[in-house]
Order: sequence, then structure tokens, then C-alpha cells
Amino acid sequence: MADREINCSFCGRKKSEVDILIAGVTGHICDHCIEQADAIVKEERTDEGDAGFDPGVQMDRPADIKRFLDDYVIGQENAKRTLSVAVYNHYKRLAHPAAEGEIEIDKSNIVLVGETGTGKTLLARSIARLLKVPFCIADATILTEAGYVGEDVESVLSRLLQSADYDVSKAERGIVFIDEIDKVARKSDNPSITRDVSGEGVQQALLKLLEGAEVNVPPQGGRKHPEQKLISIDTRNILFVCGGAFNGIEQHIERRIATSSIGFTTDTGDRPESLLSSIAPSDLKSFGLIPELIGRFPVLTHLDPLDPEALRRILTEPKNALIKQYQRLFEIDGIDLQFDAGALDFIVERAVEFKLGARGLRSICEAVLSNAMFELPGKEGVDSLRITEEYAKQQFGDSATGRLKVAS
Repeated sequence: MADREINCSFCGRKKSEVDILIAGVTGHICDHCIEQADAIVKEERTDEGDAGFDPGVQMDRPADIKRFLDDYVIGQENAKRTLSVAVYNHYKRLAHPAAEGEIEIDKSNIVLVGETGTGKTLLARSIARLLKVPFCIADATILTEAGYVGEDVESVLSRLLQSADYDVSKAERGIVFIDEIDKVARKSDNPSITRDVSGEGVQQALLKLLEGAEVNVPPQGGRKHPEQKLISIDTRNILFVCGGAFNGIEQHIERRIATSSIGFTTDTGDRPESLLSSIAPSDLKSFGLIPELIGRFPVLTHLDPLDPEALRRILTEPKNALIKQYQRLFEIDGIDLQFDAGALDFIVERAVEFKLGARGLRSICEAVLSNAMFELPGKEGVDSLRITEEYAKQQFGDSATGRLKVAS
């Protein structure tokens, strides 16, 4: 007698009628029933109002987020605390959406102001390592008003959509970091016969994204694929973080707090060590951002200029510190790289002289190690390299970077 064919315990289909039949302890289930059950679960979660947010995701507290940032970013306590709170509140808004008639929490978009090389982009990249939501970094310098050469502001959301693997529900709860936001400031307060398509025009176009609106986004970005079907994204739950150097904004701050004086005596007793610590929204308006845009960034914080002590710590302490990176590069070739304290101090002194912040450290390290990285790989009998202060001075002095004259 032939064995009786196995059936699905839910729908009764025979094994020959389905692609997959999974055996359980007391029964079987086919692929058709599995797909149907998955659709039911998704529908039930959507009806509960979680907007697709995974309730199993563990939300990191602000202190935990800041502790994570401390491993990658030296100093900048104020900026790290502000960013940690904003990200945590963003998680809470997603996990606990307001039902009809309840209090609705608005998102708090952020502006980070700081000199070049102080860590604005590094903060964004470090946050990206931690986040459980889609994250992307966009550059404001390539944006122009619609209809002109360049990228439309919607291309910012195209990158977020790509980061979310084209899952619209995930993209709608993501975080966008827009770098170089100061580059879209108004070029002049005076009326012009030409349109400011890469300045005020971009600011006007960004307003609807920041506030929250249904935006039609080209999934592959830009105007290179005009035949592509647009995807609608709701930006109400997307957190925007903007960063910029705002070169020259100190002059606006100084005029506002009236610390400048005329004559032979200057009273600097009440002047803060860093003028950026006194930045206010009115200073952004004086710099060239329109009031409508400033109003959509309720959180404003600054990054302090890096002093020699901070630069010295940046070289060695973070998880991805520059010295650790170079040691790893030499380690791959079987060479143990070590730095004397005097050599590190010399690198910091040159970085302060060039006034490029943390970015200047890499340029100087490249100048010091360039010859060694060229000559030592594969050289017999060499398994270690010690960088002394004398060696660093010699190599840097012989390099093109070392021969540059730094303007005082």
C-alpha cells in the first residue's frame, strides 16, 4: 500500500501542489500559508499605528549615544550632548507616534556651526555607525534651484532612499546630514538682476523638505533619468542635521555682543574664549540664511576650535585615530611603527601653524611618512620603524608641504 501523501495542516494542499512544505512537531505548513500569515502580521502592526517601526529595536539613551561618540570624537562636549538628545528624541517619536487627539511631538532639526576640521562631518559619520535607522550625508554645494545646472534638493532624499534599500517606510523615519549648509547663504543683501539659484533659491526649495511634506523623489537621483517613475516620500518624520563652517560669522557675533572697540584700549574682559559659543539664530540671519529656513532649525549648537591638546589626543586616542591607522598600514607589511612623544608634538605644532584643524594632521603625517611608505614595503631585514622628532622634522622639511610658507 502506497504511503499517504502529506498535506499542509492549514490549507490542506498536497505536497505535490506546493513549492515548499515545512514540517513541524505535529503538522506541516506550505509556502502559500507562510506568505499569507506574514501579510496578516504586517497589516496588524500597521493598524496599531507603529508606522513600520520595529518595536524590538533597543533605543539607546542619550548618555549611551554620547559615550559611543566619545570613542570617535575628541572634545566637543556640547555638540555631542545636543546631537545625542536629538537622535534619542527622534527614536521616541518613531516608537510612540501620536494617535488622533493626542499630543504630537515636533521634530527638532539641528544646525552645527564650527570651523573646518573641528569634527562636524566626523560626528555625522560616527552617528551613522550607531543608528538603526537609514542615514545619509548630502552636500549642499551641489544643489541648485529647480531647472538649473546642478542637483535638485530632492536628490537629498534619493540618497536616503538608497540607504533604506528603496524601502519608503524606512526612509520616512531616517536621518539626513546636509554638509556645507553655509554655502547656500545669500550672496548679498542687495537686489540683483540675476537669480541666486545656488543660494537663496536652494534655501527656499529646502523649506518644504524640512517642515514636512509629500515630496516626489526620483529613485535614481537627478535629471539623468527623466523617464524614471517618481516615488512619494513624507518628510514629517525625517530628522535633518545641517553643518557648516560659516567662515566670518564671528564678525556678526562680535557686532551683536558689542565686544569690538575703537581706539588704543580694548576691553576684552567679558569676551568669551570662542565667539561661536555665543552664536544665536540672528547671527545666521546676518550671515545670509533666510528667516524661514532658520525657523525650521530650532536647535543650534557649535563646535569649539581645536587647541593643541585636543589635536594631540585626536592623533592617538579615538578608535580610528590617525596614528593607529598608519600603524595598521605598516603592520600589513610586517613592520612595527612607533612614534616618539616629540614627533607627535611636532606634528601638532605644524597642524596649529597651518590652521586646518584635525584635517591638517593627516597632511603632515603623510609628509613625514611618505618616503617610508614608498621604500620599506618588501625591504628585507626591516621589521620596525621608529619616528623620532629629528626624523619627523627632516622628512617634513624635505616635503613639498614643509616648504610651504604659512601666511600669518
